[in-house]
Amino acid sequence: MVIAVALALLLPGRTAGPPSGAPSPSSVSPSALASQTTAPSPGASLPEETDTPEAGETPVQPPVTVPPLPEPSDIPPQPPAPEGPGTPPQPAPFPESLRGQDLTAIPGAGRVVALTFDAGANAAGLPKILSTLSAKGVTGTFFLTGNWVGNNQAAVAQIAAAGHRVANHSMTHPGFTGLSNDQIAQQVRGAEQAILAAGADPRPLFRFPFGERDARTIAAVNNLGYVAVRWTVDTLGWKGTSGGISAQMVATRVRDGLQPGEIVLMHIGSNPDDGTTLDADALPQVIDNIRAAGYGFTTLDALPAQ
Repeated sequence: MVIAVALALLLPGRTAGPPSGAPSPSSVSPSALASQTTAPSPGASLPEETDTPEAGETPVQPPVTVPPLPEPSDIPPQPPAPEGPGTPPQPAPFPESLRGQDLTAIPGAGRVVALTFDAGANAAGLPKILSTLSAKGVTGTFFLTGNWVGNNQAAVAQIAAAGHRVANHSMTHPGFTGLSNDQIAQQVRGAEQAILAAGADPRPLFRFPFGERDARTIAAVNNLGYVAVRWTVDTLGWKGTSGGISAQMVATRVRDGLQPGEIVLMHIGSNPDDGTTLDADALPQVIDNIRAAGYGFTTLDALPAQ
């Protein structure tokens, strides 16, 4: 009897469950566990940034949301081709003689001019520019930002299909001297990927936003496989009539700056204050003046071909 009483006292303590109100592990849902262990996700949107053309120019469109840029770890690796016995060295992406420069003319090009068009805002002048180039039988070089490409996918295909050269003008058009080398890589690779996805290849031509550069930023761009291209003459057409410029003045500036290998800077977008597209309007006269002076035309492919 003593043994039976002892067993009766011990057995309930061994079989008792958790205290009242405390959930058992099997009663906790997976979502509840996840909510306890998952860290808050960072905000998906990035700060807004206004894209502007070259130095001194006012914004040409309302602020746009900057798309995420590829992190360095997301950039596809581009290892050099393995070299075995007898394997010739891989060619440089551009001549070593162009390294460390932001070119203001095409060296040794002779009596030819390269018409270049920057696109970072809207595409207001593009139809007239493409129509004129086609009618005059001239091929140009178009420096595009990744943001512009994202907003004008069909236009990129149209530019490339017409036989024009496409080049890199950064992803979001920031000043480069204030960027780290990693940020420069994000800007250049981001635009490169956007342009490649739109069906064109910008390599190896790059133009600094605002023309802002120094020895470090030029070297960083070179190390990414790009040669930096500036300009010989800026038409100032981006200032518009509200800035005291006319189509005639645009044509005159190009004519007065004529020299072998001249690189002309023009813009696709309209002036934000008056809506004018003076570069597009002046382009027929620009081309006629250049030819009347005994010059022909080339694209900036003449640079890496040297």
